[in-house]
Amino acid sequence: MSQDQTYTAAGFGNPVPRGTKPAVVVVDFSYGFTDLQYPTASDAASQMAATKRLCDVARAKGFPVIFTTIAYHKGELDKLPWLKKAQGMAALIEGSRLVEIDAATGIRPEDAIVTKKGASSFFGSTLAALLAGAGVDTVIVCGATTSGCVRATVVDSVQSGFNTLVAADACADRAQGPHDANLFDMGQKYADVTHSDELIGWIGQLEAAL
Repeated sequence: MSQDQTYTAAGFGNPVPRGTKPAVVVVDFSYGFTDLQYPTASDAASQMAATKRLCDVARAKGFPVIFTTIAYHKGELDKLPWLKKAQGMAALIEGSRLVEIDAATGIRPEDAIVTKKGASSFFGSTLAALLAGAGVDTVIVCGATTSGCVRATVVDSVQSGFNTLVAADACADRAQGPHDANLFDMGQKYADVTHSDELIGWIGQLEAAL
């Protein structure tokens, strides 16, 4: 039995319903993850270009575009267990360039920015409240890294009650293996993994938000 057959036989991989009020959540495309002068970064130029196209279409329809960034106060650095395991994250200090959203994403002043301390964009943040307040029923996730913060955000998006979609070509990681494996697993268990062009076409067919 093939890998796909194994998951299908177990009841995984069913299509995700799509609503009429999507939002785009761009996970951690900050300079600390996109500028190769920093050791925590990976080359995300093409992924940010896809993200920009997706966000431009969503905004044109009046749908929310929300960015997230990891930022720590210096007083937190010796107190958070994650930073003992992933010490490179300790460089992401509030007010530094590393936590600023990369301009290549096309971020605009009207876009919300959610600051977080861990992998999931939902945990300990205002994201769920922002989405609920905007009446969102479907969350489109892109950003970095696929195997880390993107995956954690996707899992918590589903657990928070949102239909969830992933723009695979708008997600970046430090290595191809973890990227591919996590896209496959998310696509089987939590989200529909698709391409930004397909999502742009879908958004374009929706009625604009009031």
